[in-house]
Amino acid sequence: MSEGESGVDVTAEAEERPDMGDLFDELQELEDLVGTDAAREQVRETMRVAMAASAGSKPFGHVIRGFDRTDLAEALLGSLLFGIPMAVEGGTQEVGEFLAPRPLFLVGTAVFAVSLVVGIIYVADFQDVRVHKPLFGLIPRRLVGVIGVSFLMATLLLTGWGRIDWAAPSLALANVMVAFVPMSIGAALGDLLPGS
Repeated sequence: MSEGESGVDVTAEAEERPDMGDLFDELQELEDLVGTDAAREQVRETMRVAMAASAGSKPFGHVIRGFDRTDLAEALLGSLLFGIPMAVEGGTQEVGEFLAPRPLFLVGTAVFAVSLVVGIIYVADFQDVRVHKPLFGLIPRRLVGVIGVSFLMATLLLTGWGRIDWAAPSLALANVMVAFVPMSIGAALGDLLPGS
């Protein structure tokens, strides 16, 4: 029977169909409602089983919680894939020279990069990313890990390959910031796209 014959809008049904994110939302609400430690632990175990089940089903659409060494390694790889071309390209130094005497532009570049990372991880909906045990109760570990590894790798890569000289710290920092922008994007994508 076709859609017109049954009178049912198939697309509306698909939009209302619950997914793993909905399941985790419900389980988190249940965890808050149960009264005993044993019941809460049972809910947490159910969440772990659901996460493991979703991990084997398809490459995208996982519920992602936490940030472990595997995630860090994926972010590192993504950062390097986007960063190596920045380290060998002369345009990085040209943009760095432009930004160095303009601190507002330099800060704007940093804010832009962090905003892109937040957008990729939490807004673009590549994966269902959940904030798990944020630092200081506010800052997501995944965000700190992705930004931290990409900034550190930009600094090490440009310094190690002699592309920056720390005798001129403002110019060196500006060059690092220029490389940091694509490296942070690579780190965010590297972390999320494997579906870990």
